[in-house]
Amino acid sequence: MKESFLSDKRFSSYGKLASSSKADFAFIQHMIYQLADDGIMAVIVPHGVLFRGASEGVIRKYLLKDKNYIDAIIGLPPNIFYGTSIPTCIIVVKKNRKADDDILFIDASNEFEKAKNQNYLRDEDVDKIVNTYVNREEIEKYSKKVSMKEIEENDYNLNIPRYVDTFEEEEEINLDEIVEKIGKIDEEMREIDKTIKSFCDELGIKAPVI
Repeated sequence: MKESFLSDKRFSSYGKLASSSKADFAFIQHMIYQLADDGIMAVIVPHGVLFRGASEGVIRKYLLKDKNYIDAIIGLPPNIFYGTSIPTCIIVVKKNRKADDDILFIDASNEFEKAKNQNYLRDEDVDKIVNTYVNREEIEKYSKKVSMKEIEENDYNLNIPRYVDTFEEEEEINLDEIVEKIGKIDEEMREIDKTIKSFCDELGIKAPVI
C-alpha cells in the first residue's frame, strides 16, 4: 500500500511519504498538487509540522529549498478552534514565488480576546494579520522577513520563535533603591516598637517588642 503512494504523482517527487501517524503533510501535498501554477493557498496545521524531523523534515526541506513554495508562517492563539485547545498556525503556500523572495513569519499568538470557554480573534487582530502579510511588514515582536539562507542555517526548521523574538525583558531592579526602602522600613519599625513600649510602660505591662 505504501509503495503505491510512492508512485503517486502527488507524493512521488518528495522522496519520502508523510508518517501515517502524522499525516498533516500528506494533506498539504495533496492540496499543492491541486493548486494552479500561479495559485496561493493557506492551510491550518499544528505547530509540529514546522519543526518535526524524519520524513516531515525531508518534505519540508523539499518545499522550501527545491520548490520555494512556502510564502509565510502565521502563528495563531491557542484554544480558538472547537475540539482542541492546542495552538495552531497557518502555512501560506504560493507557487509563483521568485527565487530570492523571503519568508514572512508572523506571531499573532498573543493578540486575541479571551472568552469563558474559548479564545477568539477580534476584527482588529484579523486585520493586523492580513495587513502585515499583504504589505510584508516587519513589526517588532510580531513579524519578521527571513531569507532562505537563514532558514537553511536553521536546518529548515520553521518554528516561529526561532525568527520572531517575543521575549519581554523584565524591568531592571535597582538594588540601591531596594536597600534604601528596606532601611526606611526598618526605621519605621523601630519607631513603632518605641511607641508600643511607651504604651506598655504607661499600662505597667511588659512590652512584646523592644
